[in-house]
Amino acid sequence: MMTRLPFLTLLLVSLFILTLEAKTKDLYKVLGVEKTASQREIQKAFHKLSLQYHPDKNKNKGAQEKFAEINNAYEILSDEEKRKNYDMYGDEKASPRFDAGYSQDNDGYTYFTSGGGGPGHGQNTFRPGEWQSMGGSGGSKSFSFSFGGSGGPGSFGFGLDDIFSNFFGGDTKGGGQFGGFGGSTRSQSGPRSSPKNIRTINSQVFQKEISEQGMTWLLLSYTPTLKGNQHIESILEEVASTVQGALQVGSINCETELSFCKDLGIYPRRAPRVFIYSYISSDKGSLVEYNGELAVQDLKSFCQEHLPRFSKRVDLRHFEFPSVTSEKLPRVILLSTKKDTPVIWRVLSGLYRKRFILYDAQVQDVTDPTVRRLGVDALPAIVGWLSNGEKHVLKTGISVKDIKSAVNDLSILLDGFEKKNKKEGTRKAKTSTEEKQIPLLTGSNFDALCGESTPVCIIGAFRSSRAREKLESILSMVSQKSLTRRQNSAFGSRDSISYAVLDATKQSAFLNAFEKAGFKSVDKLLVAYKPRKRKFASFAGEMMIEEVERFIGSVLNGDIQFRETRKKPVLKRES
Repeated sequence: MMTRLPFLTLLLVSLFILTLEAKTKDLYKVLGVEKTASQREIQKAFHKLSLQYHPDKNKNKGAQEKFAEINNAYEILSDEEKRKNYDMYGDEKASPRFDAGYSQDNDGYTYFTSGGGGPGHGQNTFRPGEWQSMGGSGGSKSFSFSFGGSGGPGSFGFGLDDIFSNFFGGDTKGGGQFGGFGGSTRSQSGPRSSPKNIRTINSQVFQKEISEQGMTWLLLSYTPTLKGNQHIESILEEVASTVQGALQVGSINCETELSFCKDLGIYPRRAPRVFIYSYISSDKGSLVEYNGELAVQDLKSFCQEHLPRFSKRVDLRHFEFPSVTSEKLPRVILLSTKKDTPVIWRVLSGLYRKRFILYDAQVQDVTDPTVRRLGVDALPAIVGWLSNGEKHVLKTGISVKDIKSAVNDLSILLDGFEKKNKKEGTRKAKTSTEEKQIPLLTGSNFDALCGESTPVCIIGAFRSSRAREKLESILSMVSQKSLTRRQNSAFGSRDSISYAVLDATKQSAFLNAFEKAGFKSVDKLLVAYKPRKRKFASFAGEMMIEEVERFIGSVLNGDIQFRETRKKPVLKRES
């Protein structure tokens, strides 16, 4: 036993000295950053180095020690208070040092002093490698030290587990680690603190701000005793910073929120777990666990895949522009040159999925006829339709500084359009009882509606029930507006206009009087008929309110060319 004691003592002292040297290195140099480095720069440096020297990937001699140094440096420099104390005193706590002959736990940092105080206190202070004899009180040599353990006065304050944990990123008991990520070079005997820069989530916050709210969240579930929390936290923060505004980040301490974690099925048993609150599978959202490699790019790609997709991708050439519908929701479409739905629009589609019907389309440029018809003069652009079918160009030539500001600016835009739609809906509700149904033109009412006493008769011809509904809705709304002439009154004013719809499948002979083919190639069209002059003009374009108003306005103002009918239009009387 006595022969083994010197060897054990020598081993302990050797390991102690090596560890002291590692722990007293300049932490800024360890991470390769300047003392003026920002938190963002420190975080990036830590992430790069931790991947480079991770024991699972780097088998070179000294990689484990380097990895431990990196973790220790980041733990201190990433905390503003610890960093401030380190800059001032060379120690994260800036606590008084040790009197001669007295050793205490100083959280893993060792100073050799003559007299009281420590660095920055006007005393003689020496780091490892600067050991020398100092004349203390009475000419005696004096120095004190401690090492990251829990030892109290009169002890070294460290054990074998502490030493090996600093060299191998774990302890000699083989404690579980997340993906092999070790902790800092500090003793692992005590619980780690909870993440500081990530939103703390509990059951109340989850229900109020996450569940079914439309925003994608990246969540870390952990317990303070698990290793790897800090490393994973740094990765989550970096991912969130690259897509700020599209993603929120939170952490759930499953030690304090035990029942909540178990209810969600996210309790971390051996290692921290990463989840995303995704809307891919349903519009209510659900938690999906990330099981890939904990690398920023991989996790970022995973998050982008799970961003909402509530905007319908459409081909503008075949898109049926909204008209008056029974739905109360307004509609908006994003026009851009992007091959896929832009991230910003996907984020907005999640936030507004219950308040808007959203579309997006890829277009080449503003010279595209479909783009020009919408009144868009610059891309990207957002066009909206109120629930009554009224079109509005909301914004063109959209410029984006970053995702967060763009989401905020466009949210204000959509909120304003939603208010306008509600206001219009309220107005429509008040006047709906006054609106008259557009009559069906038949042989029995033809003279009353489109006889020679009527200057102009607007006839909406349809070949399907859907086409009839659309024509009736548009003509009903247009008839309430003052274009130039008034709708036909009971007094038969000469300065009036009549509106009617016609079943083209039953009255094909009537339409043959205007065109030989009877407009058989279209499902719906408008005919402006002047009975006294037996002249007409037709419109078979997109049945949007603006287009119909423009056509009727041109008819009333004499800005459109009329043609003579082939023969007098006659309606077949129904038996």
